[in-house]
Amino acid sequence: MAHSRKSRPTAPAPAKTAARATGPNRNERVWAVVHRIPRGRVATYGQIAAQAALPGPTGPRQVGYALAALAPGTTIPWQRVVNAQGRISLRGASDGDCRQRELLALEGVEFGLDGAIDLARYGWQR
Repeated sequence: MAHSRKSRPTAPAPAKTAARATGPNRNERVWAVVHRIPRGRVATYGQIAAQAALPGPTGPRQVGYALAALAPGTTIPWQRVVNAQGRISLRGASDGDCRQRELLALEGVEFGLDGAIDLARYGWQR
């Protein structure tokens, strides 16, 4: 029987494995783009999705998933990613939005009275 197993055709590798073999996966692409956002600047989930080749309406959400997958203590500046209105998106952790606001303020990013960041002033244009 062992011999017959060897003669069976093998199933093709899953697409996930094939993509990983040819280049960085989704999370790695997102992290690389976010890593390039300069101190004191912000980018939107949509901008990151476009630059990380995550097309379509789910691209910004995929950016959120990639950022949520970051390990604690990461050097990737996740705090520099905001929503399309220049606002901090709520996270699973109850204090995540406060921490993000604190980190951005330390970088000199100012929030308006409505809680939004002026993207014309602080937005990152690649």
